Amino acid sequence: MSLSPKKSRVVVTDYTFPDVAAEREAAEKLGAEFIACQCKSPQEVERAVQGADVALVQFAPLTQQAIAGMAEGAGIIRYGIGYDNIDLPSAFGRGFAVGYMPDYCTDEVADHTACLVLASLRKLPQLDTSVRAGDWNAVAVAKPIKPSGETTIGFLGMGRIGSLVLARLQAFGFRFLVSDPQVNAARAAEMGATKVDREALFRQADVLSLHAPATAETTHVINAHSLRTMKPNAMIINTARGQLIDEAALAEALTSGLIGGAALDVFETEPLPPHSPLRAAPNLILTPHAAWYSDTAIVRLQELAAIDIERLLSGLAPRRPVPGSAARVQQTER
Repeated sequence: MSLSPKKSRVVVTDYTFPDVAAEREAAEKLGAEFIACQCKSPQEVERAVQGADVALVQFAPLTQQAIAGMAEGAGIIRYGIGYDNIDLPSAFGRGFAVGYMPDYCTDEVADHTACLVLASLRKLPQLDTSVRAGDWNAVAVAKPIKPSGETTIGFLGMGRIGSLVLARLQAFGFRFLVSDPQVNAARAAEMGATKVDREALFRQADVLSLHAPATAETTHVINAHSLRTMKPNAMIINTARGQLIDEAALAEALTSGLIGGAALDVFETEPLPPHSPLRAAPNLILTPHAAWYSDTAIVRLQELAAIDIERLLSGLAPRRPVPGSAARVQQTER
């Protein structure tokens, strides 16, 4: 008696969307079993993806142990721009294809970043708090505020999102600095910015906007030492990766008045732990990893995930493979 072929298994480890109907439809259309989970720990992820042919992950960690339990020739899809919650060496070591979605929310993140820059510079949270407390003294609350034409915005990293933020802020008349090994002086000038090294960026920026990936070189690039080199009224904006900042050092710098303020949308641990020193730090805007969000971005993200499910189950490469991902049959982007 012949055995029926094994049914492919598609697993969503975690998600923050109202449903995963588009992903389920894509999997079941190709005869795959579809399982949606809300894993909170590495151990839960490991159990969920056991034997999976395709794993979709949003924020949950996909560890070496979890990847070891997946099916031979499996594929991984990251719901989002980054992929540092995936153990890539383990995935690549097993020859897995890994895809991500760097293009589903670039405008939203750029908009959110620009809003954080402007709100921080104009001291909007502090002014709002003062009015609610019964005060009416703009200068005492907001001082110092430079005019835009005397303000320098620095970019640590200048990829797709950073360039969109710069374009949005150009109308205000800011001066722009860029530190990015992939951007030369001529390219920076084309964007209306000046290329500088990292140390000069820290010293000169009134606002430092972070747009670098989380790597061994950039992890805790904002630390006690780098904070001491910044201007006393400087501000830090981070919508990139929480690992870029030593949060304890930043909280101390804000509390002691070493720097002027910060605005963060990403954190080393998410959700932000109740005991985080950031919660009590002054002159700090906190948003809950919301920069990616718009109603359209959610739809787009899940549509792209559904496309990648179909591609991986069909033996094709993801639409946007992570650099270093295993090669599969290539096909023109849908």
